[in-house]
Amino acid sequence: MWQKLNKPIIGLSPMDGVSDHPFRHITKKYGHPDIVYTEFASVEGICHGASKLLKDFIYDEIQRPILAQVFGSTPASFRQTATMLCEMGFDGIDINMGCPAPNVASHGAGAGLIKTPKLAQEIIQATKDGIQDYLSGKKTRDCPDIKEKIWSQVEKKHQQLPESLQIPRQIPVSVKTRVGYDKEVINDWIPNLLEMQPAAIALHGRTLKQRYLGDADWQLIAKAAELVHQTDTLILGNGDITSRQMALEYAQKYDVDGILIGRASFGNPWIFLDSQKNTDNPFAVALEHAQLYENTYAQNPKYHFLPMRKHLGWYIRGIDKAKEIRLKIFQTNTAAQVEQIFKEYQLI
Repeated sequence: MWQKLNKPIIGLSPMDGVSDHPFRHITKKYGHPDIVYTEFASVEGICHGASKLLKDFIYDEIQRPILAQVFGSTPASFRQTATMLCEMGFDGIDINMGCPAPNVASHGAGAGLIKTPKLAQEIIQATKDGIQDYLSGKKTRDCPDIKEKIWSQVEKKHQQLPESLQIPRQIPVSVKTRVGYDKEVINDWIPNLLEMQPAAIALHGRTLKQRYLGDADWQLIAKAAELVHQTDTLILGNGDITSRQMALEYAQKYDVDGILIGRASFGNPWIFLDSQKNTDNPFAVALEHAQLYENTYAQNPKYHFLPMRKHLGWYIRGIDKAKEIRLKIFQTNTAAQVEQIFKEYQLI
């Protein structure tokens, strides 16, 4: 899958609390990024029966190619979750080794794995083993730690896949990580990953300690690229990209196979296009986004419209009366209320 993508690959970065199914659908429909990732989900959570995590793996056919991103620190859980994700029809599995959140890294997952390179290798191998298990005929229901309330939903998703995707197929394993934990460790960390032959490495140009502060160090990404290009693995850079043109320039300047765009895509799915000029009414798209969010999650007993409000706030940045409109939008609880406000201000 990775090798079939035209270079430079310009993709949508996975972002916890942002890149859910409605966000990815809208971004893919209007911006056409080359690849998208799900939000990350805990493999231990999946194997401990947290069926609510399956909401992170909701997707539709428009989003292909789509990678399921997972995190954790238990190889056995990665292996079983990999089998599950194969059965759900994903085009690849990405292992998060870059999340700086304390509740993730302090438990040895996310960017915490940079400090335990051998465990990181075991996790990549376990994920590959889980894919091979599926190719050998194993199903999610055969995984000892995955409960029926999860595998029954997985089987339902599998039955809804196009027939061609119900046939077991080899899918790639990739890694998203950072340049270091509290200091850069490119020369140690990247070769360690390359030993496991991941299909791709997406590298964020900051350490865990930096989180999202300061500027991403693209010189370090270029340093990693020199190592990666000696192998068949692809490398994507990530950090502070604010336009497609900038992505193309950085891909060439720092010799990477692709770029992931993250925060600059908030309220702006068109950032992936050759030109930001388009005929789409951004507020009509924002309303469509809100309606899809509502249709996707409203049946959940714990549903709340609150997470959608931040997306709506991003869509209206920089317009006349933005502050006034934002105050009203942040009090909405339905897509219909959003539509009423947009009509009030003649935005649609």
